[in-house]
Amino acid sequence: MNLLWLWILLGVVVLVIVFIIGLYNSLVHLNMRVKEAWSDITVQLKRRADLFGNLVETVKGSAKFEKGTIEHVTEARAGLTEAIKKGAAPAEVAKAENVLTKTIGGLNFEAYPQLQTVANYGKLMDEVSDTEDKIQAARRFYNGGVRDFNVKIKVFPNNLFASILGFKEYELFEVEDRADLEKGQDASKSNVSFDEK
Repeated sequence: MNLLWLWILLGVVVLVIVFIIGLYNSLVHLNMRVKEAWSDITVQLKRRADLFGNLVETVKGSAKFEKGTIEHVTEARAGLTEAIKKGAAPAEVAKAENVLTKTIGGLNFEAYPQLQTVANYGKLMDEVSDTEDKIQAARRFYNGGVRDFNVKIKVFPNNLFASILGFKEYELFEVEDRADLEKGQDASKSNVSFDEK
């Protein structure tokens, strides 16, 4: 009888070990997918910041924007780039992206018809639009990976072992409502001016 209980106990221990190994491997796989997705987002955000820098340079030469306008865009772009470089949390990167988007959204490029004749301007605007689409797709992929990972570590019995194995929840990458961001700041509240000086 004692031998039977020993075999049963040994079987249970082996099953628990196999379960933990399987759980660990699946969490490592999901963890890598989330990190890969975050990397995709940062690549697209860097590209977007670079495009906005190029756009500002193109516009600076073609339209007489107030110096403060260019400085606001440059500061917002630098804030986003710095957040990405230092490996900030998704919430902090999203906040920096929102500032840049609001700043750019407050600019009224269409008020300067001479820009439409500048070849680089049209190309840059197309690239910005394409990059915006890529950011949205990367954000959806990242948030889907985060959701899968977070669910995996929260369900029973995984929740008993996930923290012991060193896995913690990821935060979603959420931005403000895109429509609100694209409207930019209310012109009456904005310190950005387009008056020629």
